[in-house]
Amino acid sequence: MNGADLLCDTLLANGVDMCLANPGTSEMHFVAALDRKPQMRCVLGLFEGVVTGAADGYARMADKPAATLLHLGPGLANGLANIHNARRAFSPMINIVGDHPDHHVPFDAPLTSDITSLATPMSYWVHRIGSADQVGASAAKAVEIASGPPGRIATLVLPADAAWNETHAAPTVAVMPAPQTVSDEQVRTVADALRAPGKSAILLSGKALRANALELASRVAQATGATLLAQQSNGRMERGAGRVAIGRVPYVVDAALAMLAGYTRIILVGSKAPVAFFAYPGKPSSMLPPDCQIIELAPNTVNPMEALGQLVERLQVPASVKPQLHGKAAPAPAEGALSGDNICRMVAAQMPEGAIIVDESVTSGRDFFIPSYGVAQHDYLQLTGGAIGEGLPMSAGAALACPNRKVITLQADGSAMYTVQALWTHARENLDITVVLFSNRRYNILRNELKSVGATAEPGLNARRMLDLDQPAIDWVTLARGMGVEGVQVTDCARFADVLGAALKRRGPFLIECMI
Repeated sequence: MNGADLLCDTLLANGVDMCLANPGTSEMHFVAALDRKPQMRCVLGLFEGVVTGAADGYARMADKPAATLLHLGPGLANGLANIHNARRAFSPMINIVGDHPDHHVPFDAPLTSDITSLATPMSYWVHRIGSADQVGASAAKAVEIASGPPGRIATLVLPADAAWNETHAAPTVAVMPAPQTVSDEQVRTVADALRAPGKSAILLSGKALRANALELASRVAQATGATLLAQQSNGRMERGAGRVAIGRVPYVVDAALAMLAGYTRIILVGSKAPVAFFAYPGKPSSMLPPDCQIIELAPNTVNPMEALGQLVERLQVPASVKPQLHGKAAPAPAEGALSGDNICRMVAAQMPEGAIIVDESVTSGRDFFIPSYGVAQHDYLQLTGGAIGEGLPMSAGAALACPNRKVITLQADGSAMYTVQALWTHARENLDITVVLFSNRRYNILRNELKSVGATAEPGLNARRMLDLDQPAIDWVTLARGMGVEGVQVTDCARFADVLGAALKRRGPFLIECMI
C-alpha cells in the first residue's frame, strides 16, 4: 500500500466518500488509488472553482465534508474564491492539494509555488504531509478539523512522494472534539435582557436557521415580544409553509438602517452583528443604532438547539406558547413581460416540496424571499462570501448530496460566466437541476453600486463597456447545449410558466434563459 491508498482509506474510514476533483500530474497516484476504491464517488469539475463551489454546496446539504483534489498552487488559486464563500458559510471542506516532492522543490520548476501561503487566508488549518507514514494521521486530523463546529476548511498539501512511497501505517480514525456549551450565566444574561424594557431583536444564522431551532426561537420571541431576524447572507435556511417565517437584514444600507432603527438590543445566535456589505460615503458601517446593546447567546460553535432550549427554560416559556408557523400562501399571479419579481413569484408557486433553492441571482432574484414564505417547504442556499461564480457549482454539490430532491438555481447571467463549466458537470452526472437564468446582459448590481458609492449617476461609454454584456450578447441556450444541458429561452410569463412546469416534472439538468 502506498501513501495515496492510505489517504483514500482514511477518508473512507471517517465517512468522507465524495471526491470533487481537477487533478494533474502530481496527483496521479491519488487518482490511481481512488480508482481502486469504488466506495468513493469521484466527480470531475472542468475548473477548480467548480470543484470548490460544489464542495461547498455538498457540505451545506450533507452536513459533512467532501474532499477536493486540486493541482498544486495554481490549481488551488483557481479555486480560492469559492473556498472563501465556503469559509463564510462555515461549510466543512477538505482540500487535498498535490505538490512536488521536497527534493524537487529547490529546482524551481514552473508550477512550484508557496502553497501554504496561498491556502492560509481561506483555511482554518493547513498542513503539509511529511511522508507516506504520516498520511493517515494527517488525513484524520483534517477530517477532525473540518467536521468540528461550525464547519471549517482544512487544507492538506500532499507531496507526490508521500503519495507514491510505500507505507505499512493503518488508517486513522478521527477524534471529534466535544461540543461546546453555553454557560448558565450567559443564558441568564440574555433572559434578563429580553425581559428588560426596550425593543429586542434575535439575530440568527448557521444551524439556528434549521426548522427545529427556529421553532424554539419563535417561542422565545412570542414570550418576550422580540423580533426574529436572519443575517443578510446565510449558508442554509429551512423555509416554507409549516415553518417559522423569518425576515433577513437587507443588503441595501438604507433599508437595513430603517429596519433596525429603534432596537435597544440585539441577541446573537450563531450570527454576527450586522454590517454594511461595502463602505459608502457618508453612511455607517454598522447597521445598528449607536446605542444598541449587542449580547451573544451562543457563537456558531455551540449547538443552537441546546442554547435556545436553555433560554426557553430560563424564561419559563409555557408549553402553551407554540412556535408561530407560516400557513400556506400562494404568490400573486404573474403575467406579461418577464421581470425579476414575476419570475421569482412563478418559481415560488411551482417549485415542488423539498426543493433546494440555490440563489446567486444577485439583483434580479431578491424578490424571491418574500413570496416564498408560504409555499412548499424548501432549503434556501445563498452566496455567503460575495465572491460571484458559485451558483452553478453550488447547485452541483447540493444535487450530489441530495439526489432525490429537485435543485432550482436562481442565477444571474454575469456571475454564471465565472464558472459556466459547471453545466458540463450537471450534464455528466445527470444532476436534477433546473437553472433559471436571469439574462439582463449586464452586471446590473455594479450599475447600482456605481450610483450608491457616489461615483456617477449614469455610466458613460467606458463604464458601460465594463458593466454591460451585450457586445456580443451571450447565447445561453447554445452555450448550455454545448455542455450537454438542454436549454430554452423565454420572453414572457406565460411561456416561462409552461417551460418551468415541464422542467420541474422531468429529471435531469435543464436551463431556462429568462430575458428581462
